[in-house]
Amino acid sequence: MIDVTVQNFEAEVIAASMHTPVLVDFWAPWCGPCKTLGPILEKLEAEYAGRFKLVKIDSDQEQQLAAAFGIRSIPTCILLKNGQPVDGFMGALPAGQLRQFLDKHVPSEGALAAEAEVDEAEALLESGDTDAALAKLADALAQDPGNDDTRHDYARLLIATGAFEEAAATLDEPLKREPRPLRFDALRRWLDAIEFVQNDERGNWPVEQFDARIAENKRDFDTRFAKAQALMAEGQWTASMDELLEIILRDRKWNDEAARKTYVAILELLTPPPARPGAGEGGKSAGGIELTGKAAAQEDPQAALLSSYRRKLSMALN
Repeated sequence: MIDVTVQNFEAEVIAASMHTPVLVDFWAPWCGPCKTLGPILEKLEAEYAGRFKLVKIDSDQEQQLAAAFGIRSIPTCILLKNGQPVDGFMGALPAGQLRQFLDKHVPSEGALAAEAEVDEAEALLESGDTDAALAKLADALAQDPGNDDTRHDYARLLIATGAFEEAAATLDEPLKREPRPLRFDALRRWLDAIEFVQNDERGNWPVEQFDARIAENKRDFDTRFAKAQALMAEGQWTASMDELLEIILRDRKWNDEAARKTYVAILELLTPPPARPGAGEGGKSAGGIELTGKAAAQEDPQAALLSSYRRKLSMALN
């Protein structure tokens, strides 16, 4: 438990919440229910062993912070994640209800262990040890099967390293969901393209052979799509999207919109993953007060490319 003031609020609450949920307990020395709640919260912080962080703010002494969070009565507790308030409660709740509240937002022990495995996997990938990284991601997924981020990273690395059967098995569960999650659908379509190259004789055609066939019939969508899949399997992403766009412009509904769906899948594959919790972005307090500033994002070449191809798709569909 840490006592927080305006001076250390940014470091102990906003920055800390980027990697660990922070429960802020607004209290005052004269408040009877606060004296009941405080020791229970401190006991739970120890019981949860680092899965959340408890801080206390004296609302009498830190009126600026109390006003920023819109505190009207005490005790009031606010839970922050990634720099922003996500939930809260008022009054001295019993331990059982507090556990229910925390368990809605605090990572499980398995999730924490899995997160550590993922961190190690990232370090191993950076060092070039792909096999060890795959093993770490497999361990992480086994400890936290519901973690879609880990499942996605593991499946993507399996595809990139040629473990196609394992990748397909890893994708099986999320692809049964309705609606189909886009990032898993994108991996499946990438895998479909690779399997096309492996199993279809056209997978070995040179580009010129595709182009000759298409020149005979501009509406030979089957050949156009086969060319796009071959390009996609080779990682020629923009060339693949260019071919898919030709289908979309001529017949967007062809083959249950296969061209559009594959185009969207490539955009998803090329989109960098969201930044892991770290340097904070702006957010508002429970009272609607700005707590932190938001740095202006600068568009990089990859973002500019993606923006360009999204515009092309939008124009083709309108």
